[in-house]
Amino acid sequence: MKHHALFARAATVLATTAALWWPAQASNVEPTANAALSGQQTVGSSLFRHWGFEVYQATLHAGAAFNAQRFEQQRFGLALQYRRAFKGSDIAQRSIDEMQAIAPLSPQQASEWLATMQRAFPDVKAGDELLGVHVPGSGARFYFNGQLRATVDDPAFSARFFGIWLSPGTSAPQLRTALIGASAR
Repeated sequence: MKHHALFARAATVLATTAALWWPAQASNVEPTANAALSGQQTVGSSLFRHWGFEVYQATLHAGAAFNAQRFEQQRFGLALQYRRAFKGSDIAQRSIDEMQAIAPLSPQQASEWLATMQRAFPDVKAGDELLGVHVPGSGARFYFNGQLRATVDDPAFSARFFGIWLSPGTSAPQLRTALIGASAR
């Protein structure tokens, strides 16, 4: 029985790794940020500051009928253009912390999602852009400076990750208001 559980855990890790590192070959995954945002419009944008320091310019792209109250059910892109350098591992840790602040994760889920984001998020410098695209029922796609970097085939992860900015429980309600603009129906 122990070997079966160990095998199942190894298979899960392998599947997650494969989903992250073989995304560009899938025919339904856009290879560039421009292609991923085709047909989307800017919903809102705002500069995010933390302790007075400029961190990133956040911009939400979505279809004309985007409804922020049902963000998990709609396709959209969230672009973060960084104003300073950060390590990818620090971005991943901060993301887990923000997800936990909205609603607790199990230790196993937090560990798995942290590892996923550590692989997906590169180190950034001022001017770099990370774009996350939420694909309902599928998961998330991440683009770095316009090029596909990773996919995460986990709808629960995607909804929780983008909830950092779009959930009513966000730690940055003013940023959320600026991003969702008139879509706050």
